[in-house]
Amino acid sequence: MSLQVPPRDPRPLPGEPLSLDLLNTRWNSGGSPRDLLDSVAGLAAWLEFNGLADRAGADRATLDALLTARAAIGRLVDDRDDPQARTALNAVLAHGWIDRRLGPDGPVDEVRTDDPGWLPAWQAAADYLRLLAEAPERIRSCAHPDCVLHFHDISKNGTRRWCSMASCGNRAKASRHYARGKPS
Repeated sequence: MSLQVPPRDPRPLPGEPLSLDLLNTRWNSGGSPRDLLDSVAGLAAWLEFNGLADRAGADRATLDALLTARAAIGRLVDDRDDPQARTALNAVLAHGWIDRRLGPDGPVDEVRTDDPGWLPAWQAAADYLRLLAEAPERIRSCAHPDCVLHFHDISKNGTRRWCSMASCGNRAKASRHYARGKPS
């Protein structure tokens, strides 16, 4: 009997809310763009990382649905007033609904989709709506000009600027320090 070791998430900023985690499937590594969703294998890893592997298949239909959701959410994060991006997000949301009923232990809410392949995309789109309803100003892009990552600022004072102080924040500080010490 061998134990299955879960794959390691290669992304620099996993664990953000689902909608932003989906955006963060694209990142830069040493100046080269990377995309976890460039294959069905990457999709399988993303589903596993987000606890969705048992609810959606790692197949081309699910990947296409997720890429559609990622594009719409990405455009809305860049410009919340983009009507075409809003229409695209609403098209993703049209594939699902919340089935509410009273179960033996109380209220039950279950997400349903017209096709199982749309479930992860629908959940990411619904999560984006949740973030917008709670605190839209806390949805941020990293302030480093070479970084494409997004995060939900949960800092107490709401002034987080970097996806990570260990990477982008540190690079910005080092760059400022270098610029101060450089003779004019």
